[in-house]
Amino acid sequence: MGIDIFSHDLAAEHSALLLLSVVLILGIAAILSLRRNTGPLPQPAADSKEERAFGAWTPQQFQYPAFPSCSLSLSDIKPIPYRPFRWGQYNVTMGIRNMPWEDWIELDNQFATYHQIRDRRIRTQGNNVVRVLPARPIVGSGASAAIELVHELSEYLHKRYPAVFHVTRTEGAIKTISILPLDVTYELPPCLLSSNKGAPPYIRKVEVGEAEEAMKIAALLVQDDLALMVEGSDGRYYFQAGAICVPGFWRMRDKIGLPLDEIHLSGNVPQYREKLHTSFERFFRRLPVDKPVIRNNYFVQVVRLQGQDRGIENDLVDPEELAWSTTTNGPEREFAHGHPARPPEHPVVSPETLRLRTERQTLRRLSLSGAVLFTIRTYVIPIEQLAKEPGVPARMASAVRSWPESVQTYKGKELYGSILVEYLDKCAQEQADRGVKEDPTKKYPF
Repeated sequence: MGIDIFSHDLAAEHSALLLLSVVLILGIAAILSLRRNTGPLPQPAADSKEERAFGAWTPQQFQYPAFPSCSLSLSDIKPIPYRPFRWGQYNVTMGIRNMPWEDWIELDNQFATYHQIRDRRIRTQGNNVVRVLPARPIVGSGASAAIELVHELSEYLHKRYPAVFHVTRTEGAIKTISILPLDVTYELPPCLLSSNKGAPPYIRKVEVGEAEEAMKIAALLVQDDLALMVEGSDGRYYFQAGAICVPGFWRMRDKIGLPLDEIHLSGNVPQYREKLHTSFERFFRRLPVDKPVIRNNYFVQVVRLQGQDRGIENDLVDPEELAWSTTTNGPEREFAHGHPARPPEHPVVSPETLRLRTERQTLRRLSLSGAVLFTIRTYVIPIEQLAKEPGVPARMASAVRSWPESVQTYKGKELYGSILVEYLDKCAQEQADRGVKEDPTKKYPF
């Protein structure tokens, strides 16, 4: 459902107001590639808690630490088996942990399917799935951050996955990026950091139309949804740009432009006001450029039986309802934001139609624009498949039983809860009878 920190959990953005007018690079070198940047931009501040004016950001020099490349072809990369549920009591926390840079973007052998679904969504849904907002009196535009993002992704991806991506450059900056297995090439807009002959580099002006094209490219390079949060002059973070193609349970049109707290409150995120609001605001404010974080969450959804008519919105392109959970929530255009799931008809709820929907989310601050980037990678796994894994059905049954009432409502348990738990208990008992136990070396979120 987006982030428990966004789609139903997180949202963050940062102001590009000051960026568009500030010229503060005194070096001579033309810094056109962040990864090759050796110019006089400031290094990330050692103390991320230092005070700065709300909405103000000084562009920083950032260079990735060394990380290993993945030389495997896409067909050889299996989806990571996240199982982010625990035994015992359910606790509401941010649940963040430090992220190794090699884990920022995850690709796997389902890339082509995701790309097809995401491309179709962009072509058919337009600004409902990709949008960049202009500046407002309270907060800057997400346009600069969108340009920075597509270059960040391109620089990272061709280094992390050299068998998948190829880039060409002009004067050091990436000009095109190709996805080799799909035989597609995208031409990138000029990078955010620009330079005139004899003059120091500067943050160039970016129009919304150019930025939205950049967001479309970014959306097609990865399997993740992307949200850019910009800090306003009131200290709150606003959702100012996004490529939200496969949210499943929420719509970008209901959240774009909102500050972080309103995104959570309007989505009825359980215990947000009581336990999370202060922590979220403080975290976003202090997030440094060089310390990204990661978190996981999960939901359960129902899909149609195999061979059943899927209707217009969920055809054979997306049988697992990755993009939108029509069977659980009804047609996307009729979705009632902030209200429990209301399927238009009584769906068939059985082990065969139940899916675990896990989200693997990352947060990092972009060094030039200062925007906070939120990535949401969604995995959809059949419950029947999951229930064969040693120890997993018992652990998941325990987790579902522990949901407080507000979490049950938020996760739509009324639709599937009794059937899910009964099936998990049955599978857990069968494993116990055979002496099957969960690997004790496995740690959260696996």
